[in-house]
Amino acid sequence: MTDLDQLTQSLAHNLKHWRAERGYTLDALAARAGVSRGMIIQIEQARTNPSVGTTVKIADALGVSITTLLDYEQGPQVRIVTPDEAVRLWSTDAGSSTTLLVGAEAPGPYELWDWRLMPGDSSASDPHPPGTVELLHVRAGTLTLIVDGAEHTVPAGASATFEAKVAHGYRNDGAEPVEMTMSVIIPLTR
Repeated sequence: MTDLDQLTQSLAHNLKHWRAERGYTLDALAARAGVSRGMIIQIEQARTNPSVGTTVKIADALGVSITTLLDYEQGPQVRIVTPDEAVRLWSTDAGSSTTLLVGAEAPGPYELWDWRLMPGDSSASDPHPPGTVELLHVRAGTLTLIVDGAEHTVPAGASATFEAKVAHGYRNDGAEPVEMTMSVIIPLTR
């Protein structure tokens, strides 16, 4: 498969995903984007490679970046970001700084939580509505993150994001408390 074929397939998959996520019919998206219904059908069926302008219009209508719409990566729903992968955006000689730990695109409100999980403790959560995304950053200890039955180790200094539409939970298997900051992004109700 060529890079262009991969891009066409990724765009088709991502357009279908985001249109469904937003609850848009073909006609609704066509009207919002200012492109024909037929063009959207052709893109979703990977039968055409639209212009950059058309792709930007569709991304804007969906409320996602063009990068998200063209993203090749459709891997696991859990992404671990190690401390060396975090992006320092600003710093001063005095030691002030801002670091982008982890980010995700999603519609709706955001919640920010401070967690402390003592050794041996755990907390389980039922699936949230489709489109809910959780982002977390472990400040101390080592978190065992369980998403849809799969365990992921998130050490101090690392961050993670996942789609919370499946059962998930948090566990401390270590000897010291886990301290983490968590943000929950909730989809807009339709």
